[in-house]
Amino acid sequence: MTEASSISAPAAGAIATQAADIIAAMQEAVIYADLQGTIRVWNHGAELVFGFTSAEAVGQSVDIIVPEKMRQAHWDGFNKAIAHGDILSPRGSRMTRALQKNGEPLYVDMSFAMVHDQSGALTGSIAVARDATARFMAERAARQASAATGKPAG
Repeated sequence: MTEASSISAPAAGAIATQAADIIAAMQEAVIYADLQGTIRVWNHGAELVFGFTSAEAVGQSVDIIVPEKMRQAHWDGFNKAIAHGDILSPRGSRMTRALQKNGEPLYVDMSFAMVHDQSGALTGSIAVARDATARFMAERAARQASAATGKPAG
């Protein structure tokens, strides 16, 4: 018997409600997509980062935030992770490009994980992201200034 299966139904419901409240309170974007890449969870942080309301995003493909020129690579990685049952890249966050509702590009610091249910079956993936555009632009400006002066950035 697993620990999760020993939890009473009322306790499990309370835990699920608490988890939903935690996700809703996060300032970072939290996005859960099912195995087809359809958005099923989109928190308030995702609304702030990407500009789509939850009503607009839930039920849509994650393509709404993946730039066109990056979609093939995204889907290749997504499908490999599904086949493997886990992400194949190193753990941790990575900087990537994304799209806002208005079509403007942005840089996000994003981490990913595959989600399994209590029986171990893969159900989808979760991403946590924050807008890193200002940081990326400042770092790029520092690199450019360093290149122009020949002095190391920082």
